[in-house]
Amino acid sequence: MGKRRAPELYRAPFPLYTVKVDPKTGLVITAGGGGASKTGIKNGVHFLSLEMVGGVHSATLLHTHETDTRATMNMCLGGDVIAAGQDGSCSLMKFSQDLAKQAKKPAAKGGAGDKGAARKRGGKGQNGDGGGDGGGGDVPQMKQESPLISVEDAGAVQGDLSPQDPCVKCVRFSADLRLLLSGGADGYVRVWEFPSLKEKWNFKAHNDELEDIDISPDKKHIVTVGRDFACSVWSGDQLAVGLCWHESMPHITEKTYRYKACRFAKVEDQKDALRLYTFQIPHKRERKPPQCYITKWDGRSFLPLLTKPCGNEVISCLTVSDSGTFLGLGTVTGSVAIYIAFSLQKLYYIQESHGIVVTDLTFLPDTPKSKAIKGDNEVVMLSVAVDSRCQMHAVSNRRSFPLWLVLFFCGLMVVGVILLLQSLFPGFI
Repeated sequence: MGKRRAPELYRAPFPLYTVKVDPKTGLVITAGGGGASKTGIKNGVHFLSLEMVGGVHSATLLHTHETDTRATMNMCLGGDVIAAGQDGSCSLMKFSQDLAKQAKKPAAKGGAGDKGAARKRGGKGQNGDGGGDGGGGDVPQMKQESPLISVEDAGAVQGDLSPQDPCVKCVRFSADLRLLLSGGADGYVRVWEFPSLKEKWNFKAHNDELEDIDISPDKKHIVTVGRDFACSVWSGDQLAVGLCWHESMPHITEKTYRYKACRFAKVEDQKDALRLYTFQIPHKRERKPPQCYITKWDGRSFLPLLTKPCGNEVISCLTVSDSGTFLGLGTVTGSVAIYIAFSLQKLYYIQESHGIVVTDLTFLPDTPKSKAIKGDNEVVMLSVAVDSRCQMHAVSNRRSFPLWLVLFFCGLMVVGVILLLQSLFPGFI
């Protein structure tokens, strides 16, 4: 019997490196490619429609936006704008979705058709390049009303100035969409005002390449993770504090672990509370792999609150649900896990679901658009990997009892014990 795998939603014609869900439209946006290598593997951004029909989830390819020789390695959404890390640049793409009336007949070969410039830009990938259902084959018939996706370039900024192989490692919008941040292989953090793209800060954050970056919802702090073993908190472009996750763990020596990712998150039912999550991986590979660790920090004082081991598979990516209730982890061996943020307890796990490195994860947003897709599940997460697959991971609603019912049964038990003691020992009461 083969390994257990999560349901496969979509398979792209190129390696997938990043995935996001647009809260407004519910579109699943995933991207990747073969880069500038002349292997025939294209580079593109795919827009998918996610639906649940008869209790089964499915994804349909709506549009392909080709990105020439630039593979999108990471991205973030800012309203209707995609910020994409492509080589040494952070490229901006503006997308829109409209319902267009379509004839009930097969689309033209390659799906270009004559329905406007947007469909022509999609070219072969509009309904091809993996097929409308992600599995290849013939072009499906058009629906009477079909979403029409258009994408246009909205500018670019230089996010990395490494002399050789420049690479933007991470991009992030602030919560109010007024700032755009990027971290590069040159160790610099660059911050631009958005949408003017006027540079606000540019500072050396690490002595090695950046791994991850995030900004607090109030924009007071930026957290950066580098390959130089440091996780730093910045107030503007000034260093505020350097984090030390193992200061209460004497058995862990300096530079045996390095930080890999960081994320700010809300705290459910606590309006003013804020958490920061980081995970740490071994710096060196060993025959017997040591544990990786997750750390939960107070997001305002930056004091460690809880650290727990999370297995000996090297973690590759991290995501947090909108409510801050769940954490998603992917590993270099293709495994996927969901943790409860409060306790750092593992809730869901599939070993080697992808079979190769998981490159990105995202939870379905807490929006009305996503409620119908979640169905009876408490949480739904998407994962992508170098194997070109996009998978869905769902956790069913956990059964719970109302507090009044629990108290009622406790009361019955107390009465029952008293009556039993009275029958065994007359005059007990």
